[in-house]
Parts: sequence; C-alpha cells; structure tokens
Amino acid sequence: MDGIEAEYSLLLYDVMATVSAPSSPSVLHHLPELNFSSCPCPCPSIQTLNATTMPPLINPPSFGLSCFTMTLGGLSNLSALGILAKSYVRFRHRAKAPFLLLVGALLLTDLAGNLIPGAFALHLHLGQSQRHRVAAGMRDTTEPAGMFCQLFGASLVFFGLCPLLLGSAMAVERCMGITQPLLHSALITVSHMRLAVLLLSSLALLLAGLPLVDVGSYTTQFPGTWCFLTVHGPLSTADTSLALTFSGLGLTALSLSLICNTLSGLALLQARLSSQGIRTNTTAAPGRYSRTSSSPLRSLDVEMMAQLTAITMVSCVCWSPFLISISLLVGQFCRGGQGSSHTVRQSEKLVLLGLRMATWNQILDPWVYILLRRAVLRRVFQVLQPDSRSTLTQSSSCTTASRRQGIGLH
Repeated sequence: MDGIEAEYSLLLYDVMATVSAPSSPSVLHHLPELNFSSCPCPCPSIQTLNATTMPPLINPPSFGLSCFTMTLGGLSNLSALGILAKSYVRFRHRAKAPFLLLVGALLLTDLAGNLIPGAFALHLHLGQSQRHRVAAGMRDTTEPAGMFCQLFGASLVFFGLCPLLLGSAMAVERCMGITQPLLHSALITVSHMRLAVLLLSSLALLLAGLPLVDVGSYTTQFPGTWCFLTVHGPLSTADTSLALTFSGLGLTALSLSLICNTLSGLALLQARLSSQGIRTNTTAAPGRYSRTSSSPLRSLDVEMMAQLTAITMVSCVCWSPFLISISLLVGQFCRGGQGSSHTVRQSEKLVLLGLRMATWNQILDPWVYILLRRAVLRRVFQVLQPDSRSTLTQSSSCTTASRRQGIGLH
C-alpha cells in the first residue's frame, strides 16, 4: 500500500509540474488516460492541488491609464498655476488676494498629490506587472517593502486630506467676505491666510505621520497597487481611530464647505435683489443718482463664489464615496461583523473604486479655476448670445454717461 501511494504521489507531482510550466505544451488532453479512481488511497484531486498550490492571479493594472491621468493632472495644475500667478499680480493688494493665496495652495497641493503618490503607484504597477508575468513559473508574489508602503500611505493621507481642509478654508473666507465684509477686512489678511495654510497642512501632516511612529499602521490594499491606513481585517484601537479620524475630518470639511457656500449664495442673492430694487427706484426718479461703486466687487464675489461652489461640488462627488466607504467598513469591523471572504472582497473593490474617483479631484480642480473665470464666461456668453455684445456695449456707455453726469452735479 505504501508503494502504491508513493507511486501515485510521484505521478501527480509530475502532472502538476508539467501543467504549471509556461513553456511546455499543454498535457490536459492526456489527463483522461490516467485512471485515478482505482487508487485505494485517499489521494487529493488535481483540482484540489491546483487550488492549493497555484495562487489566484490578478490581472495587471492598466499602466497606460495611470500614466495618462498623472500627466493630465500635472499639466492641468501647472496651467492653472500660471494663470493664477498673473491674477495674483493684478489683485495682490485687493480683497481677492487671500482667496487667490488659498487657491494657489490648493493647486500646489493637487500638483504634488498627483506627482508624488503617482510615482509610488507607478512603481507598484510595474512591480505587480512583473510578478504577474512570472506567476506562471510559480514564483511567490511579494509585498511592497515596509518603508516604501509607509511613505506611500503617508503621502495618500496627507495629499488627500489637505485639499479638503483648504477647500473648507476657502469657503469660510468667502463666507466672511460676503456676509461680514468689515470683519473680513480687519481679520482676513494675506499673512493670516499663510498661517491658516500652515496650520491645516500641519494637521494633515500630523495625521499622516502617526503610523510612521507606530501609532497605527499602513498596509497594502487590494489589488496590491496602493498602501493606506488599515481599514479591514483585525483592527487595533489606533488603526480604528486613525481611519475614523481621516474620514471624519474629510466629511466635516465637506459639510463646512457646503454650509458656508449656502450662506454666501443666499447673501449674494439678497444683494442682487436689493440692487434691482434700488435700480428700479432710480429709474422712477431720474433726479436721483446712486453710486454703484460696489458692483465691481460684487462681480468679483460672484466669480469667486462660482469657482468655489464648483470646487466644492467636485470634491463632494469625488471624495464622498471613498470617505463614506472607509467609515462604513471600519464601523462594520468595530461591531464584530467581519463577514465572509466574498463580502470582504466586495468591500475592498468598493474602496478601490472610491479611491479612483478621489484621484480625479486633483485633475478637475484646476479646470474649474481655468474655466470659471470672468473672461472665459464672458466669451461663452457672447458666443451663446451674439446680440448681447451690442447690448452690453450700450449699457456700459449709458453707465459711463450717468456717472459723468453725477460727478458734474457734485
């Protein structure tokens, strides 16, 4: 009996070695000739050995798509920074300067967040593609190096949290500038905004650096091409706290931006209705003259609010799925509901999808600033309504004449 078992074990080993060899021809058509049913010993089947000895292969990631998004994001942010530099020179001594400073910090963060984590991701893409090519030779897939994964995870946390915090700071600045202009002129200065950028960046850096000093940990995430805070599996108290803090800060920043933008929009709408009422009264009484020196400032407010609202909406659409999925996944493990392997894999795919959506935020932010400018919107309006150009010219000439008349009366 021992001799028969040894013979069948050697035969199965030869068959599996031949099947797993990448350069040898297929021998599956010879398998029906081997009658394993007559074996008196409980030998494992070929399917069982295949499942236990050959690890499941994951398709290599799309390297070209990663290169394309990284290049597009870098060029977009560089273009927006060039336009912003020209605007900052024009408005450096005006009320728009603090807002432009925050926009510049946001674009610089998006640019660095595209290049630095993108370089880490491309390195892991190349490594996984190489491991996929040699997987048929039964070579083990290896995890990324410990320090490499730590730095990759820290960069994702820092460059993911910074844009959200800066976006909320922009919303608060505009809300104060529109609803409380006197308080804004007294408190909100360029130096104060620089301090705010430094504090928000330090907060994001502190959270990203805690796992580097063994407070929490960064682990490789599905499908092995990125590293992040531990959000599945057995979670320690530090891992749970860090993941919930990251998602909580992100969702709080988005909520604060939405609230401030709503208040600013309502204030601008009220000012618009009030100006229409004043204009109607002025038309009814031609002897009166009302100065509209605040209209250029209101135009700037509308332009900044349009940009800020679009940036906030893009951030909500791109980041909410990732932040919510992390909160739900960590909360599920906190309640002790680990679930089956199929459920865990589905949750990992959802987190991966959320991350891919979040990476588009750094690509879309600069285009929001580039497209939602007064010069671009004016040209689009003229293309859509060709007759509006003459109307605008006539209205501007009438406004100039009325101002001259008012000056003559004074």
